[in-house]
Amino acid sequence: MFTIKRYTPEDKQLWDGYVGKARNATFLFLRDYMDYHADRFRDHSLLFFVGHRLHSVMPAHEDGKLFATHMGLTYGGLIVGIDVTTADVVQLFVELNDYLRREGFTKVIYKPVPWVYHRVPAEEDLYAMFWKCNARLLQRMSGTVIDLHAHLPWRKDHRRRLKNAMQAGVRVVADDRLEPFWTVLEENLRLRFGAKPVHSLQEIMLLKSRFPQLIKQYNAYVGDELVGGITFYVMGHVLHGQYSATNAVGKECGAMEAIYQQVIGCDFAHCRFLDFGTSNEQGGLVLNEGLIAHKEGYGGRTVCYDTYEWTL
Repeated sequence: MFTIKRYTPEDKQLWDGYVGKARNATFLFLRDYMDYHADRFRDHSLLFFVGHRLHSVMPAHEDGKLFATHMGLTYGGLIVGIDVTTADVVQLFVELNDYLRREGFTKVIYKPVPWVYHRVPAEEDLYAMFWKCNARLLQRMSGTVIDLHAHLPWRKDHRRRLKNAMQAGVRVVADDRLEPFWTVLEENLRLRFGAKPVHSLQEIMLLKSRFPQLIKQYNAYVGDELVGGITFYVMGHVLHGQYSATNAVGKECGAMEAIYQQVIGCDFAHCRFLDFGTSNEQGGLVLNEGLIAHKEGYGGRTVCYDTYEWTL
């Protein structure tokens, strides 16, 4: 039924056009985003055709005999249009497995798009993996998402810090200044977790130049001092907080609360969800209770980010 084609740069316009209309895609799957780290991942993305019609696409890469969708992205999996049906996807996974065996792969790692990012329900792949792939859950991460339509109240300590921000004269500006914020972010991650941001300053500036309306930087100031900031990814009805950090002054005077109040209450009040990301360590086996409690204090509740695997 399907003709399966490996992606080449000549397919960029076709690929991006499909992703732009798909019901479970975000701009992470556009090639100008995916390919920023092409030097670290050997791309093996796939296009699925029925006759001459592009049916669906799958961002993926290869690592030896491993086929993964996609370890360089937060999520991936099969990206589908509005007309794709369950029976289609079941057959697609049968033929996908045959293709991967012929290509010499022995194992698949699959990271589906969490349901909050779906414009229309799109979990046909989960059913097909269960039935035709004997897939098992490899990893489950706890993401925290605010349903902005539910209007859950902020916890008392967040309300208190928002009041502190007002009294301290914290200014929130969508000024897109990444460089000074990155200094705060890197220092914050180093001291708290001994870690670094996933993106270097050069990488995030490159991506921001490619997606200026979809990657937005909000910074908080006391006087002229930058005391905190949040890097947001704008994904249709979902606003995702990719990076957030404050210095000691920002934490004390409620910089985060001031930014979220501006974003949720005004600038992106039209969105349905705000995704804080995950709060786990060791592949989901450890829950950072302090971090997730902080996010839940804004009214966030859990949505799982899952990873599956199967052998071929």
